[in-house]
Amino acid sequence: MIRDIQNELMALANPRKAVILARFFKTGKGEYAEGDIFLGVMVPDTRRIAKKYATLSHHGIRRLLTSKYHEKRFVALLIMIEQFKKGDQETKNRIYHTYLTHTAYINNWDLVDLSAKHIVGAFLEPKPKNMLSILASSQNLWERRIAILATFYYIDRGHYVDTLRIARMLLDDKHDLIHTAVGWMLREVGKQCSQKILEDFLKKRYKKMPCTMLRYAIERLPAARRNAYLRGMI
Repeated sequence: MIRDIQNELMALANPRKAVILARFFKTGKGEYAEGDIFLGVMVPDTRRIAKKYATLSHHGIRRLLTSKYHEKRFVALLIMIEQFKKGDQETKNRIYHTYLTHTAYINNWDLVDLSAKHIVGAFLEPKPKNMLSILASSQNLWERRIAILATFYYIDRGHYVDTLRIARMLLDDKHDLIHTAVGWMLREVGKQCSQKILEDFLKKRYKKMPCTMLRYAIERLPAARRNAYLRGMI
């Protein structure tokens, strides 16, 4: 099955699109995804392949997840998500631990945003959330992004405490990809939980927040309210 997946992906490879994707996902020297390699396969095709081979063995998943090719890792994560959703507790445990021991390969924002909510967030939902704090304290950019994106699972269910806790930990982060992720999750708290909760959080911190984080967080507020935050007049 693993060979079939690889053959199908290679058959769809498009060098011209690979160049475009490599540029878009910042794979150049000194950029956040330096060295990542693309085949040039589009997301609808990777999703179709993942659905077709959703019963791939755990060994096969690990092989894909550790591939040098971005799209193979993308397919691996899609299959992991599907198996996690349908699996028993043993399956969920195995997928969760495989995920956290392979974060070096979950090394771009699309891979994190695809999977953190559905694997890390879902696994920790009935459990203590200490792992989120560990991830948020990591030197690894992607683990920090995983920490905040995992809380999307709770926001969807009307819970915001863990999102605000991890957001506080990441307020002084230096990387723009963390600024956008935290701002996005704060915006979702305001949208799905309560605008008051969002604004209570912002009023104490917005003057110290990175501009990108603040702009994302206030995006759905009324225009007058947004402008007041941006002018420091709250």
